[in-house]
Amino acid sequence: MKPAEVSTPSDREVLVKRSFDAPVNLVWQAYTDPALMRRWLTAMPGWSMPVCEMATHVGGKYRWRWRDNENGQEFGFTGEMLEVALHSKIVHTQIYDPGDLGGSMGGEPSIITVTFNETNGITNVATSIKYASQADRDAAFSTGMTDGMEMSYKQLDGVLAG
Repeated sequence: MKPAEVSTPSDREVLVKRSFDAPVNLVWQAYTDPALMRRWLTAMPGWSMPVCEMATHVGGKYRWRWRDNENGQEFGFTGEMLEVALHSKIVHTQIYDPGDLGGSMGGEPSIITVTFNETNGITNVATSIKYASQADRDAAFSTGMTDGMEMSYKQLDGVLAG
């Protein structure tokens, strides 16, 4: 599949669009099953995801944590599910936990909206990340997060093919 398309539709948003050669029910499962998420949402080579906990219902909490396997540094995200529509949409808050990696993505939660739309066996996923301010968006964007997202999406391509 083609690499993710990244845009900044407003001064507080990042929009990432990516297609997957799989039906929506499989892509949805990959986004909501912690065991599957650990297989693809590891981003950089040499990193693992030792914590992937989530309850995918409105009001459900999640906690994701990544570890650099070489030096042991960790960071993560936590949040709460605001909207869940089966095979269609997930909206959640996201709070960056710098762990011992450091850095900042702003102090206020961002709102993540992920939509899923299948056409002829291809699932189109759009991820909108809305930050509390332009400074928060720019801080997050400067981390190379969208490059990491595409690395994860390539891994997801492999998980879906298997």
